Amino acid sequence: MTLTKLPPSGILGPYLKEFMEKILFVKDLRPKEEIETLFAIKTISLVESRDGRPYIKIVLSDSSGDIEGRIWSNPKEYAKHLSSGHFVWAKGKLNLYQGRKQFIVLDIAKVDRTQVHEDDFVHKAALPPEEMYRRLLALVDKVNDHYIKNLLMDILQDESIAKRLKLWPAGRSIHHAYRSGLLEHILSCSELARQLCPRYGCNFNYVLAGCILHDLCKIDELGEGIHPEYTDEGKLVGHLTAGIQLIERFSKKEDPLPRSMKLHLKHILLSHHGEYEFGSPKIPQTSEAMLVHLIDLMDSKMNAFETIKRTDSQGGDWSSYIQHLDRMVYKRALPTFRSPKDSHTNSSMRPRPGAHGPLKQNLEALLKDFVVSSPSSSPSLDRDKI
Repeated sequence: MTLTKLPPSGILGPYLKEFMEKILFVKDLRPKEEIETLFAIKTISLVESRDGRPYIKIVLSDSSGDIEGRIWSNPKEYAKHLSSGHFVWAKGKLNLYQGRKQFIVLDIAKVDRTQVHEDDFVHKAALPPEEMYRRLLALVDKVNDHYIKNLLMDILQDESIAKRLKLWPAGRSIHHAYRSGLLEHILSCSELARQLCPRYGCNFNYVLAGCILHDLCKIDELGEGIHPEYTDEGKLVGHLTAGIQLIERFSKKEDPLPRSMKLHLKHILLSHHGEYEFGSPKIPQTSEAMLVHLIDLMDSKMNAFETIKRTDSQGGDWSSYIQHLDRMVYKRALPTFRSPKDSHTNSSMRPRPGAHGPLKQNLEALLKDFVVSSPSSSPSLDRDKI
């Protein structure tokens, strides 16, 4: 990438005003290469090494994935001017550290957001939001309960809610953490509810309501932007409590929800994290609440696997060690043998030359993380705050 004007070396320069085309993406980065390209800052923090040296720990991203980086030169000065959500031009070298790719940043400067194609830095849901929204309303139309159907239609067709639902992510890093990810997650859960309720004899009306409402208030819990932060409401109240308030807000005074129905809907929302250690104030005590929890868990975990396979920059068949999943993820498609003779020609399961190297490095990194992590000191986790 060639720029008409480079920022001053080692000093944060002014905004770069020339329009800049992004031609190198995270998925294309290779170890030992010199890198010079555009990124969005996902997270940034000023920390200290074991010997007391300050440095910046930074995660840079684009539409293809994330890369972890380090800034060792003038870290305190850079920390004053850089923050999450900034677009930056960065120059440096990609190294391998404990089996993981790490970008050592030598020069970095902010870039005005009007000078870049924002779509280069934003991953989006697979389907257009308008199509997902239409499919969700079609599912609500199948509800045969007067009160639940009216409640869901009133909430989903609220202008402010609908506008944000079509854009918001479901999380900050893994759980459908991309544009329109929240709507994608809600639709996926709702379609699973349609398929699974008859199998387990559950009331579809309640399960659908739980699938739609369980994470809906993340539109208030998370702020706007490419890499949203938690709002004050998200930090102080959270989407579980906000969901209860949402039911009360849309319960019509002239045609209120029956008290028993309201109690069961609230229970579904309060228990959808499933376990106390995952931030759930209640555990599921009805079949409908349990099914909502399991659908939510399955959809979020499977999406996490797909996101890792799409964005992981580790070479080879395996991802780097994923801390929040406590595992590495196999990234290749599993083999299919349509006849016995295929097993003799299919090489998808054979070790490739040199493949043991990255795997050995990953295992070493896994062992290191296992040694330094103490389960007894782990705090309670909110499963959705990832």
